[in-house]
This record gives sequence, structure tokens and C-alpha cells, in this order.
Amino acid sequence: TGIMPYISSSIIIQLLTGVTDYFKNLKAQGEIGRQKITQITRYGTVLLATVQGYGLAVGLESSADLAINPGVFFKISTVTTIVAGTIFLMWLGEQITQRGIGNGISLIIFAGIVSTFPAIGAELWLLRDQPFQVGLLIALGLLIIFSIVVFTEAQRRIPVQYGRSVFRGNRMYRSQGSSHIPIRVNSAGMIPLIFAFSILALPAVVASYFVDPASNGFVPSLAQWISIQFGPTGTLYWVTIFLLVVMFTFFYTLVVHNQQNLAEQLQNNNGFIPGIRPGPPTKDYLMRVILRITWGGALFLGTVAVIPSIAAFITGLESTTSILQSTSLLIMVGVALDTMRQLESQLLMRNYEGFV
Repeated sequence: TGIMPYISSSIIIQLLTGVTDYFKNLKAQGEIGRQKITQITRYGTVLLATVQGYGLAVGLESSADLAINPGVFFKISTVTTIVAGTIFLMWLGEQITQRGIGNGISLIIFAGIVSTFPAIGAELWLLRDQPFQVGLLIALGLLIIFSIVVFTEAQRRIPVQYGRSVFRGNRMYRSQGSSHIPIRVNSAGMIPLIFAFSILALPAVVASYFVDPASNGFVPSLAQWISIQFGPTGTLYWVTIFLLVVMFTFFYTLVVHNQQNLAEQLQNNNGFIPGIRPGPPTKDYLMRVILRITWGGALFLGTVAVIPSIAAFITGLESTTSILQSTSLLIMVGVALDTMRQLESQLLMRNYEGFV
């Protein structure tokens, strides 16, 4: 399971912060509220790791020759190992965040993705008798990485002006400063892909329990059809993935936007968008802009999600699903860009010119 229980718990808490009053009030309490939210996230991580560990133990026991001594002790040892490993990674990520550069959890995930490169290289080497298909696959991968960088950095800058009072002697003068609000085209990151792949894995898993090749009844036939169509090789699987990613992109973007409450923050800081009245008109204007640009990010994420299927169709290689993993590419590129920005800011703070 790795660090996934912590990521899942963080996503759940973040969504609850946008829809429940309890977590909204905690967030409004400042540092104390953030500490409570962090503590709840840790408890959620332990709970999810326990559930996943128990599921893993049951799965190993149901498979032949994988569990030498199945039973209660095997389940307890498996759950304990999974929970301890997850807690250690969570602690290590927090230490990296406090003492290093960038988000520690993201760097751990990045390291896990990079560690699979030798295996990917070995897969490509085994396909060396098909040089054209392999070259096409590599070119497609580079094009995807380039597109991810472009869409990750793309943003709409909304101009903002701030009115402030300046005292000179006994007189007060009104002055204005200008700035902008950067709204990213892809503000949801890889979270919609995690949601979509996690949810769509459920039908195939449930249907697999009812598949019985020896029976020709309606239920086994339906279960077998669901197992095939919602498997990684099914057409319906990829179509549904695309639609779910688009839907979750809008959902998560709107949740994050409501949490930020940009219109109220602007009004509290004497800021306004030129030509737009403060208050509800500003909120409606920002919502229209976010909905328009999110279409680009949602369609892009949906396309990235189905890239393995498209690559398999173009190249004719069946192993593209394991080589081109859309979620891994998004995480890898996003963490690399964020780490570069962190390094750049650290160098500039120390009066260096930077490295970019």
C-alpha cells in the first residue's frame, strides 16, 4: 500500500473541509485548527492502512501457496506490518517537509516512480525487435510529458487593484497597487485520476467473485461481461475513466475554489477586479472564469488518463499500460516542477541568480 493511505486520508479530509462546518471551523482557527486537522489525517491514515492490510491478508490467504500459515496470527502480523510501514513513511515525509525542500510525501512518491525506470527500460529492451513501435512509444511519452508541463504551468491571470491609505505628515493620501490572481488551468492535479481509477476498480473486483466459467446462467454471464468490460483492456473501462476524470476535475476544482473564498479575501484586503463590483459580482465573475478554463484542464486530464489505451492502439504494443502510466507521469512532472521552484526560491533568498 505504501503511502497511499495517507494520500487517501488527506484527500478525504480536504473534501470534508469544503462541505462540512466542523472542518471549516477548524481551518478558520489558524495554526491550532491546522494541527487538529493534521492529527485527524493521521488517525484516518492508520484506519485506512488497517483496512487495506486486512484486505491484503485475506487476499493472500485466498490464493494458493501464498500464505504458509494462514490464520489470526497471519492477519495480525500483516496488518501490523502494513500500518507500521505507512506510519514510518508518513513520519519520514513530514521530516523531509520540515527540514528539506518541498513536500516530503510528494518526494517519496517521486522516488518510488523513478525506481521503476529500470523495469521500464527492461520492458523496452525486450521489445527491441520492434524498433518502430518502441520509438513511437518513446516519442509519445515525451509528447505527454511536454503537454503535462504546459498544462501544469498554464494559468489565467486576473488583474487586481488594491486601494490603501498612506499617511504623510498629518494628511492621508489614497494610493493604488496592482497585482493579479493566478488561476491554473489544471488546478486539480492528479487527484481526479486517483478518484476515477479507485472507483472504477470496484465493479471488476466485485464481478470477479461471481464469475464461474462452468456455469452458463445469467448472473455469471453478466459478471463475466462486467469483469471484461471494466478491466484494463475493456473499451467501456476507458470511456468511463475519461468521463469520471472530467467530472471529478470540476468537482474538486469547485471544492478548492470554495475553500479559498477569493472574493471575500479581496474585499477584506480592499482589493477589487477592474470593472467588477466587490462582493457577489466578483464571486460570480471568478466562478465563470474558473468554469471556462477548467474545461481545458478537465479534457486534458481525461485524455492523459486514457493515454495507455490510445498508445496501445497506435503502437500495437500490449505492454503500454505498464509503461505509460498517466498518474505516475503527472506526479513525476508536478513534483519535479515544484522542487525546481523551491530550489529557485532558496537560491534567490541567498542572493544567487538561480539555476533556471
